[in-house]
Amino acid sequence: MKRILRAACALSLFLAAGTAFAADAPSCKTIRMSDPGWTDITSTNAIAGEVLAGLGYKQEVQTLSVPIGYESMKNGDLDVFLGNWMPAQQKFIDALNEAKAVEVLGVNLTGAKFTLAVPSYVADAGVKDFKDLAPNAAKFGSEIFGIEPGAPANANIQKMIDADDFGLKGWKVVESGEQAMLAQVKRATNGKKWIVFLAWAPHPMNETFAITYLAGGDAYFGANYGGADVRTLARTGWSAECPNAAALFRNLKFDLGMENAMMGKILDDGQEPSVAAKEWLKAHPEALEPWLAGITTFDGKPGLPAVKAALGL
Repeated sequence: MKRILRAACALSLFLAAGTAFAADAPSCKTIRMSDPGWTDITSTNAIAGEVLAGLGYKQEVQTLSVPIGYESMKNGDLDVFLGNWMPAQQKFIDALNEAKAVEVLGVNLTGAKFTLAVPSYVADAGVKDFKDLAPNAAKFGSEIFGIEPGAPANANIQKMIDADDFGLKGWKVVESGEQAMLAQVKRATNGKKWIVFLAWAPHPMNETFAITYLAGGDAYFGANYGGADVRTLARTGWSAECPNAAALFRNLKFDLGMENAMMGKILDDGQEPSVAAKEWLKAHPEALEPWLAGITTFDGKPGLPAVKAALGL
């Protein structure tokens, strides 16, 4: 009887090990992701990439605008996206849900915000609300500086202008990109000129510049100054094909301090994202334990020691 029990235990252990080894299909070895050109997503992608590399996966990141990225996910050309800002991207999610194209793996960041802002010296002069913009149109040049073309936030601003809300009929959305927009903010603040622009947290702009977020934009950006959660999405079916990798992405949770620090390394210190990610992970090894709870390497070995070894911890 003892021999039978030992054999049964051995078989159970063998099957468990085999299940772990076969958890993800061979097609899961490469995980395809996207970056809209936002430094917060560049940062979280870099962190995820270092962890994935330690687990034996390969990360491929394409720089794609939000609409093209979602279309690529819908077509099955992307697997995971770490930048689903909600509720700002609700219309995209509605379309993707209608097509049954994506699933939500979880919320990776809470406490974010995203709306229009001005330099604090402009706020001190009386511009503290969306309704304060139009009376000062000449000082602002009737321009609102946005981010890359196709971004949902730019579309929200244009919708507001077209509806003549807050008396903004005739104003222009200046579409460029995160870095180009921030360069304009820097030039304006250096000369104490007036500028209104998209601002968000997490981002080192909140420490680089003295800025004030404008009240009154709830209908377009949401309550609490565009308070947002950032969600992790996967194309439909991916988590079933790649349960181990999907479990990792469900576990990945970030915070404002971490993202501010990562973004500062990239934007202010000029570090490559992968270098910044390795540096941050080495300084904060405690972050790895909850992320890697229950996670194996691609070939079925314990995940936490493998990632620590890869990072030299």
